[in-house]
Formats: sequence, structure tokens, C-alpha cells
Amino acid sequence: MPKIIEIVKATIIDLIVAFLFVIVTLALVKIAFGQSIDTAIMLMNTVAIDTKKDVQVDTVLENSSLKNYPEYGTKYATIEIPKINVKQDVYFGSSLEVLKKGVGHDSGSYFPGEGGSIIYMGHNSKNVFRRFSELQKGDEIIVETTYGTFKYRIYDMQLVNETEKDKLPIQRDKEILMVYTCYPFNNIGYATQRYVVYAELVEE
Repeated sequence: MPKIIEIVKATIIDLIVAFLFVIVTLALVKIAFGQSIDTAIMLMNTVAIDTKKDVQVDTVLENSSLKNYPEYGTKYATIEIPKINVKQDVYFGSSLEVLKKGVGHDSGSYFPGEGGSIIYMGHNSKNVFRRFSELQKGDEIIVETTYGTFKYRIYDMQLVNETEKDKLPIQRDKEILMVYTCYPFNNIGYATQRYVVYAELVEE
């Protein structure tokens, strides 16, 4: 009986040592390769609901009031969300190449100042939209473009499935900024749900 107790104690000690070794190893890996790991996770997460919306862009631009538009894949603005300490560049387009650089602007949606639906998307990595769950109604989103600054106020947040495209409606009746990311926020791999923040224009 004493031998069995000793064996059990030794096994428990070995397990504790192994567990501590794994924790220390993971911590060292995180310190050494943290940025690389975040980048890898970001690339594994596909964010855009539909990256083939470019066919709609001509229709939107024909009805718009702006004179000059950015080329696809180029930066034209920054988005700032003070509540969660986010300040990211915004690029026109929603391809994976665009999303590697920053926040994408769905080319099938309007631009700030045009009075219609604007759709932005970004990865759920820690430097982009991972803290979306902390946002509340009334929080501000500021978009500073090459032609002006626009302030929006959040009025709703929704968790939607990637197939529910009616939750991101394109309309021209009111200027609404919709910003979304993959959900869960710590997801690795392809996610089928999106966390969408809705904000209305309050100042330009």
C-alpha cells in the first residue's frame, strides 16, 4: 500500500511539473513569436461575408455625390473607436489581401458622406476588432477620410450568421456605418458568425 501511495504521489508530481513546463514554454513562445502567431491566426480567419461584390461598385458610384474615388486596395481613411483603443487604416475593398493591411471597405457599399449604407470589416485579431464585445450603445466611431471627418454613434450590436446578408442592407435612405468581424473573437479558422456594430451619422 505505501508503494502505491508513493507511485501516485510521484505521478502527480510528474504531471504538475509537465504542466508547468508546458505553460512556461507557451509563454516563451508567445513572447518570442507573439506578433507572428497573431498574424497567422488572422490569416486563418476569413472575415469577408462576400468578397465578390465588386460587380456592384459601378451601380453605387453612379448614384453617388463624390467626385474622386480611391482605387481598389488603396487606403483612403482611418477608423477610430476610442472606447476600445482602435485606430486602423481603411482600404477600399474586401479581399484577403486588403484585410491583411487593415480594415476593408465593402466595394458594394457607399462611402462616408454619401448618405447610404457603409460596410467595413476587419479581423478579430487583438490589434483590430477583438474587443468588439466591450462596445455599447452610444459609443463613438470616427472615420477620417481624405475629404472630411465623420462621426458616428453606435445604436445597435448584433450577432449574425454569414448567410444573413439582409442584416447588412445596402440602402440610400440614411447614412449607417456597419462594422463587423468574425465571432467568436478568439476563433481560429473559418468562422460562420459575424459580430456587427451599427452606427448612425451624427456629425460630419
